[in-house]
Amino acid sequence: MKRISLIILAAFILLSGVFSQNVDDALRYSQVFYGGTARFMSMGGAFTALGADLSSLSQNPAGLGVFRSSELSISPQLFHINTSAGFNGITSDYLYNFNLGQVGIVSNIISNSNETGLITLNIGYSFNKTNNLSQSMRIQGVSNTSSMADYWAGISNGWYNNELGDNVPDARMAYDAYVIDSLPGSRLSYGTVFSNYGDNPPSQYGQTVRRLVSNEGYTGEHALSIGGNYSNKIYFGATLGISKLKYTSNYEHLESTSANLPSKFENFTYTDHFENTGTGYSLKIGAIIKPIETLRIGLAFHSPTFYRINEYFYENLTSNFTDGGKYEFSNDPARYNYALTTPFRVLTGVAFQVKKFALLSADYEFVDYSIARFSETGDNFDYSEKNLNIKNSLKSASNIRLGGEFRIDKLYLRTGYGYYGKAFKPGEDNENLDFSSFSLGAGYREQNVSIDFAFTSYRSTQKYVLYALDTSFDPAIASLNTVRNMFTITVGYKF
Repeated sequence: MKRISLIILAAFILLSGVFSQNVDDALRYSQVFYGGTARFMSMGGAFTALGADLSSLSQNPAGLGVFRSSELSISPQLFHINTSAGFNGITSDYLYNFNLGQVGIVSNIISNSNETGLITLNIGYSFNKTNNLSQSMRIQGVSNTSSMADYWAGISNGWYNNELGDNVPDARMAYDAYVIDSLPGSRLSYGTVFSNYGDNPPSQYGQTVRRLVSNEGYTGEHALSIGGNYSNKIYFGATLGISKLKYTSNYEHLESTSANLPSKFENFTYTDHFENTGTGYSLKIGAIIKPIETLRIGLAFHSPTFYRINEYFYENLTSNFTDGGKYEFSNDPARYNYALTTPFRVLTGVAFQVKKFALLSADYEFVDYSIARFSETGDNFDYSEKNLNIKNSLKSASNIRLGGEFRIDKLYLRTGYGYYGKAFKPGEDNENLDFSSFSLGAGYREQNVSIDFAFTSYRSTQKYVLYALDTSFDPAIASLNTVRNMFTITVGYKF
């Protein structure tokens, strides 16, 4: 095997923004699924025209004006996610976690007995989980057409081996670990262990591919709100949203073969790990109009959320050969900072009250994911290409939520449905990715105490790209079917 000495990859830490800040990151932190109380969850989150629920502070702050008394609530949640992966075979994995879906309080500061003018003015706080990002996946199958080594060889083409560390650091690890090498007679083109670095073409595949993915984290909002009731006809409100994100993604990619390859290759394991933490700020305003007693119409506007995000990243590669060779290399961990501006949102809703027996509601939400933008926070990194990728890959989407509540004395039965529209443009790998939700719940009221239960299930199907290749190779893509189940209980107290 041809090899030169290992070049220390000190330049890697200077490559701020090279590995992450992509389209998937922008979409992950821009999508909102409005978690919260069990009542809110069981009615599909269709509360733009309803209110009187602390979760509505993150959706339509005018809902705060509907409260007639002070109230507090807390909503612990059990989260379960199951993912089936198809990659020349079917594998599945799952995880559970307990988390806090919501906690909040509303306090009445102005209360008038008259029926006209300002009747009530309330202030409120609620933490609402907006997306649970935890997931565990196992993708495994036999690849007869390509390898991740082909990806590293492809991105190395055009670079001398002493330039790889500054330009494609992960490929430099593959070079140093004997997974790729320059082709015979060329210093700018590369081959892999599967063709004996070009000495024995064509490549001999048939290796087992296994990728273990472990994601953990969430996005959530601390909503600080004020809302009021004017003449029992107009409800108004505003929310300062302080959003938090915490996300850790780790995957381990293994390729192994039992074939007797001329390169003596046996297996390699590549690990990619990054952690994001961030804080964002947004402003939300809304109104609910009640023209007649049985009808409510809601409207809300959400400004973009302006995030400052800290990222920690590292990767390593280990290779093993049947002649006893074992090589392990790591790139120095990198820390860098950047900003993300998520899209604005417009929400409208309508709700019908059927005497004291039933409540029906419907929401429509518009969001244009293509206008999400990354920006630098002091390192002068140019994000124009990444932002162009967002603009070219994502599009606007429509989200629809439906909810119903039926009352039998002190018992409440609820159901809901949600549809979150396709965010990728036609022609993208995940052009058909959308989310649908179905929910059921029940609640019981006794004087000032309430207890509510909810079950919510989200389903989605998407494509997962293990590694990108040029057109001379078949794409390495797995199909994922994901079911997210949430079991929520809320205890509330009015005072």
